[in-house]
Parts: sequence; structure tokens; C-alpha cells
Amino acid sequence: MQYQVYDLHQCGKGEQVQVTLSGNAANVRLMDSSNYNNYKHGRRHSYYGGLMRRSPSVLTIPRSGHWYVTIDLGGLRGSVRSSVRKLPSPLPEYREPPLSSVPSLLHKEPITIGDSEDSCMEYDVFISHASEDKDSVVRPLAQALVTKGLKVWYDEFELKIGDSLRRKIDRGLAKSKFGIVVLSQSFIKKGWTNYELDGIISKANTGEQVLLPIWHGITKQEVLDYSPSLADKVARNTASYTVEEIAEEITELINE
Repeated sequence: MQYQVYDLHQCGKGEQVQVTLSGNAANVRLMDSSNYNNYKHGRRHSYYGGLMRRSPSVLTIPRSGHWYVTIDLGGLRGSVRSSVRKLPSPLPEYREPPLSSVPSLLHKEPITIGDSEDSCMEYDVFISHASEDKDSVVRPLAQALVTKGLKVWYDEFELKIGDSLRRKIDRGLAKSKFGIVVLSQSFIKKGWTNYELDGIISKANTGEQVLLPIWHGITKQEVLDYSPSLADKVARNTASYTVEEIAEEITELINE
């Protein structure tokens, strides 16, 4: 049986091959070197592909190795011309630079805490958030950061019955190196969150604290409408990063 063969050489898993036919339908086989050797000697073999009626068609390399494509009529009438080419591999998914590589997020001088009650305690991060986001993002993030050894001001960890909410928040803000703001639709609508955000921005502007926004279920335009200055800040988005990935980056940043 006559056939056309294309040696694809070494291919990686997931690479794609485009087969173009002209003149007639034909049998198209994608085979590794062992099965191709059986095919050309008329022995039983396995392949990917089949009768191709539409052109061009794309085949995907199922595993790494040396691969071949053959074209034959296999009893079909007529003639066929063919071409085969490897398609360019897609670019790797873009990932923003790690937080630890952004100079504006690095503390150049250690932060000291003045004399006051609990003055021996210094928090690595203060988490400002809306209560509606606790289950989906905030609580898992706080727990992940604590697991990684960070000192976290998070209301469920710090507030006790009878505490003054405003005083506790002010103290947490004053003693935290980083202010994490979980920006969401619920956050924008709250009063307390805006009070916390004002405090974090004030400290960030004086270099006492680093502001790190986390966008959750919110678009850049919505952030821009709420606060143009926040829209320009280096941020992480829960649509692109898992809570664990965000926690890992924050930990690396703080430990720099």
C-alpha cells in the first residue's frame, strides 16, 4: 500500500499537528515510532486519527516521544496531496511578578511599636474585609497566613465580647506592617471597611505600612470607580490566584 509519511521527530505531550489534504478524503494516522514500524511492515498497529473528510484537521500529541503522521487512501479512489506541520506552542500563561520583587512593597526600615498596652505584640498583617467575604476568602487566608508563621490581625482572632471595636481596629492598624484589603462589592458598600481603608492608606502614604489589595469578585473598572488610586496598586485577584498562592506570596514578601 502506498502512503505518505511525515517524520515529526521528537514531540512533547500536548503539542498539536495540523494536517491539510487536497483532492480527496484520506486515512490519517498519528503513530509513535513502534507503531509506525509495525504499520510500514503491514503488521497490527495502534494510531490516533482516522478517515479525514474535512481539512485542515488538528491532531494532539498524546505523550512525549518520536511521532509520525501517515496519509493513505486505503482502498479509496482518487488521489490526495497533503501537508503536515507542527503548530506553534501556546505561550505560557502570564503570571505577574512575585510580590517580593516589587520594590514599593518592601520595608526598608524595621517598624517599631511605641509603648502601650500589648506593646510587645507586632502584627505582620492587618486584614480589612467585609463580613460577607469571610467564608470564601478571608478566613481561609487568615488561617493560611497563621499556619505559615505570620502574626495576623483578623477580627475573629482578636475581638472578644466587650471589646471596643474602634479601639481594637485602631490598635491593629497601628501595629501592623502590611494592610491587606479584600476589595469586593460588599467591601465598597460598608462603613467600617472604609474607615479601616482610610487608616491603611494614611499609614501607607507615610511609609509606616504597606498596602496590598486583593480583588475578589470585582472588576478593574469597579475598583477604578471606587478609588482610582487603589486601581493602580499592585494587587492580587482571586480570579487568577488561589488563597494558598496569595498566602505564600505574602509570606515570602514579609520574610524578605
